Amino acid sequence: MSFSPDGKTLASGSSDNTIKLWNLDTFENIKTLYGHSESVSSVSFSPDGKSLASGSWDGKIKLWNLEIYAETKTLSGCWYRIYSVRFSPEDKFLASS
Repeated sequence: MSFSPDGKTLASGSSDNTIKLWNLDTFENIKTLYGHSESVSSVSFSPDGKSLASGSWDGKIKLWNLEIYAETKTLSGCWYRIYSVRFSPEDKFLASS
């Protein structure tokens, strides 16, 4: 799970291969993002809150544009599961393990 920088949204990854975005004022689901083929193990908001990174057991990292709720890029090349993804504080790097 990851809180947005403004504290209004929570992103959660799930074993159903989806990412859910939750409104923390109403506790309602804002949007469900589909794209991974296995469990989503990690999500991370960018420092500006406009993007989200997700890591999955499918070995892929996906970047999402949260203004249009669309996948913008898939990073592949990992031969095994992604357990964690994080943006650097200055938004220059994305790290994964």
